[in-house]
Amino acid sequence: MLTNPLTNPLTKNIRGPENVATDIARYEDNGGYRGWRKALQLAPEEIVKRVQDGGLRGRGGAGFNTGLKWSFVPRGEDSPSVKYVVCNADEMEPGTFKDRLLMERDPHLLIEGMAIAAYAIEARTAYIFIRGEYALAAARLELAIAEAKEAGLLGSNILGGDFSLEVHLHRSAGNYICGEETALLNALEGRRAIPRAKPPFPQVSGLWGKPTVVNNVETFCNVPHLIEMGADWYRGLGRGEDAGSKLFGVSGKVKNPGTWELPMGTPIREIIEEHAGGMQDGLKLKGFLPGGGSTDFLGPQHLDLPMDYDAISKAGSRMGTGTIIVLDDHTCPVGLVLNLTQFFARESCGWCTPAGTACPGW
Repeated sequence: MLTNPLTNPLTKNIRGPENVATDIARYEDNGGYRGWRKALQLAPEEIVKRVQDGGLRGRGGAGFNTGLKWSFVPRGEDSPSVKYVVCNADEMEPGTFKDRLLMERDPHLLIEGMAIAAYAIEARTAYIFIRGEYALAAARLELAIAEAKEAGLLGSNILGGDFSLEVHLHRSAGNYICGEETALLNALEGRRAIPRAKPPFPQVSGLWGKPTVVNNVETFCNVPHLIEMGADWYRGLGRGEDAGSKLFGVSGKVKNPGTWELPMGTPIREIIEEHAGGMQDGLKLKGFLPGGGSTDFLGPQHLDLPMDYDAISKAGSRMGTGTIIVLDDHTCPVGLVLNLTQFFARESCGWCTPAGTACPGW
């Protein structure tokens, strides 16, 4: 029986205004890199299976099963010897600010999750593709990479074993379309950020034509504790069908805008009324975008829906990044939509067919 009471694996190191885990000593004192050490004792395919069995779905918006995605990477003697792991840290979805919290306040958690992913797919090189405006996050990640390498947790022959991994930080020149994984890969290669036609998918032919796994910041940050605690524990964190915890956010005219780690399946009403404090005095909720600026509006009649991928999809929208934008009854909905439309008109690349539903600019 699992007895560990940990219910907030993403934010357990984040307490108030203090950055309690930005350096490696405090991170390890609080249990950091235990998942990485445990992963190195497992076979790569065991890690992929554990992540798949845990039900971790991508936290960048699409919600695809992470372990299943990793399983598509070719293995065996005939597979390419060069493979890559890439972290999508672009976070340019309007209304979304959850990944910034993780990178600024607990950078080693991201490094650890990426290292486990690289070992799982047998990649020796990893990149963090970060939004150029995230200067503080980039500085802390660079320091975390250097600290982990000095401690023997990255670099050559990690912890005296056979596995080696180099992690590089790439600051994006930035626009919204770089959040689409194949456009991101083109930008990382130094080319124009336009989506590629698929197939082939990046797991088979990605960065410089080599097998590549691209995942979101929050997705990687779920991995260390899932490996350490196990799939059953991770599934038990959710309130419904979807496993794990999630960073949910609310922006707009609420009393307490912000970001909170809550179980997957937390009702929308609870997020807005309890955690965000409800609407500001004199205002009423008119509607909301459930997962960032690219998702479709839902109304007050949807407040009791659980925040999970399937429930929000059945209601006619998408959970997306899980960051709710609230529309109040004193704000012009036409003006709000015009603002979003102008953003997507500027930020889209014009290659809408390959991008598909990943790009709302179409």
